[in-house]
Amino acid sequence: MSGGSAAPYVLTFGETMALMRADQVGPLAHSSTMSLGIGGSESNVAIGLRRLGVQSVWCGRVGADSLGQLVEREIRAEGVDVRIAVDRSAPTGLMIKERRTPDAQRVSYYRAGSAGSRIAPVDIDDSLIAGAGLLHVSGITPALSAQAEATLRHAIGVARAAGVPVSFDLNFRGNLWSAEGAGSVYRDIIPLADIVFAGEDEAAIAVGPGEPEELARRIADLGPGQAVIKLGADGALALVDGALFRQPAVPVSVVDTVGAGDAFVAGYLAELMEGRDPAERLRTAAATGAFACLVPGDWEGFPRRHELALLEAKEPVSR
Repeated sequence: MSGGSAAPYVLTFGETMALMRADQVGPLAHSSTMSLGIGGSESNVAIGLRRLGVQSVWCGRVGADSLGQLVEREIRAEGVDVRIAVDRSAPTGLMIKERRTPDAQRVSYYRAGSAGSRIAPVDIDDSLIAGAGLLHVSGITPALSAQAEATLRHAIGVARAAGVPVSFDLNFRGNLWSAEGAGSVYRDIIPLADIVFAGEDEAAIAVGPGEPEELARRIADLGPGQAVIKLGADGALALVDGALFRQPAVPVSVVDTVGAGDAFVAGYLAELMEGRDPAERLRTAAATGAFACLVPGDWEGFPRRHELALLEAKEPVSR
């Protein structure tokens, strides 16, 4: 682990891409400058956990290119233990954000045949999985390729055999696969997970439409002890061992919602790893999700633990 710590760690893996973002509002074709960064759901969660004081490990595959170097450098700089495979026959994926209006943005992906989509079981050491305090996976991974799906299923199998809890965020991406295809895979994976995160629409893909509480109960009926439904501006609810918990959203002036769901997951899992109760898990998750909305970028706005109280501050300046 980073720094030689023997503390329990959360292990996650998936594709992280380079991210280019227009620096001003308007058509991308007329944007004269762009910012370069990275983004990926699973590495976002790993960064969010690390900022909250929880050890995290991220495994992934990148191309033998400058964008792959950028991915590795940025995640490692956040204190995450990075285990990366370099693929010399495929490029690092790229996504581009266009803010067409002040309130609406479009994300385009260039990831077909990318190194990240070729992640394989050999890229994630079984002993690393078996030694984790928790394995976190995302529904994006099985949508990337048959090999990526096989990697996810292998990792879950190793975790379950070792008694390691599994967290699964459905994370539906409509440009990667159909709702029907995603739903079938979700229903296979959900019974293997201990914790499931889903937005309201994502949960409906897996278990059919319904009110948030009913969605959580249907997911829990498939096996997980914890079903967490993310409701955006309406907050969240969690069904934990049959008990229902609700959490309102933290009101903020939203700049960019991309990454907010990952921040929410990181906040919830951080408190779970710290042994805190479901209500506190949801409170921290709501706060971390709110922080993510305050700045552009996928993960840059994620808070550190000492910053969580800032959203409740009465004075705008701290001295």
